[in-house]
Amino acid sequence: MGRAAQIHSSKDARRLAKKRLPWMIFDYIDGAAGGETGADHNRLAFDQLKLRPRILRDVSDRNMSVNLFGERMGQPFGIAPMGMCNLSGPGADLMLARLAARHKIPHGVSTVASTPMEKIIEVAEGHAWFQLYYSGDGVGTFKLVQRAKAAGYKTLVLTVDVPEVGRRPRELRHGFKMPFKIGPRQFIDFALHPQWSLTSLAAGKPQMANFDMPGYEFDRTESRARATWETLSKLRDVWPGNLVVKGVLDVEDAITLKEAGVDAVQVSSHGARQLESAPSPIEVLPKMRQALGPEFPIFFDSGLRSGEDALKALASGADFTFFGRVLQYAIAAGGEPGLNRLWTVLEDELSIAMAQTGLCDLDRATVARAIAAPT
Repeated sequence: MGRAAQIHSSKDARRLAKKRLPWMIFDYIDGAAGGETGADHNRLAFDQLKLRPRILRDVSDRNMSVNLFGERMGQPFGIAPMGMCNLSGPGADLMLARLAARHKIPHGVSTVASTPMEKIIEVAEGHAWFQLYYSGDGVGTFKLVQRAKAAGYKTLVLTVDVPEVGRRPRELRHGFKMPFKIGPRQFIDFALHPQWSLTSLAAGKPQMANFDMPGYEFDRTESRARATWETLSKLRDVWPGNLVVKGVLDVEDAITLKEAGVDAVQVSSHGARQLESAPSPIEVLPKMRQALGPEFPIFFDSGLRSGEDALKALASGADFTFFGRVLQYAIAAGGEPGLNRLWTVLEDELSIAMAQTGLCDLDRATVARAIAAPT
């Protein structure tokens, strides 16, 4: 039986990925900030949130589509921006782009993607959003904005929760760095995982592909602390398309963002990779919806592991959700067939959860009733 056929849940994909990937690569994908209690809290918050089973309702015709910036999406989830995806498997960026094109859902293209932004949006057939980090004095950042505009991106996602890169001890123990460097410890690690190492060697060392611009070298560890509300105002002035601000966990900040003219906020803790003591995004989400009103778009990522999790986020106030590292697990576990297999699993999990909770569609007023009252 092929590896993809062994994936029946995101937990299966993670288990298989852990076996196949070098320790350094797995811990880069899987790790979180500090002692990783933030990641544990995210998972606990999802597990404690219960859905409300309903019976004897005709749920034979279920529709998972939702509206997103005036377009109809086949599913209420897309692909979160993730850096250096090609570490999970050669060509991973384009596997994700093909998935986005096939399902007509947004592919979040990271500033530190392994494939040029122009190639990704081409393969995604336009279904791609560009995720932007502000860094240094911002000169290079605004060059990237102009490049994204020229490439045809219509939605820009400004990530604001990384004024300084969080400390992730698992990465540090293995000496993980970007640009990617191989020393004696990494060589031994790779030698013990030959299948990944040989295929990756044949494809060439993954690079940060969006920094081949004159006079701009990206440093992952460079401070991003100089970004301000004035930076946001300048970005709003130069970006004509949809502007999403990602990494919002404070209601007061969210209200200010709405007043500043952004088109959506994304409730996110960066997958618990930045501030270990940050609140769980799923706990913040209902407060965010109440504060911003019923019409303002709110997106969600962090901690999602299943279609049921996506339904919980939608019922808690999100308009749309994004899966992240579970997709990299699937690629590491089974390549593009593994990715497609996990996507089908997520769709099935959501569809079945809708049936169990009496839902035929994901209209917000209806889906909000799927959350069970606390006992």
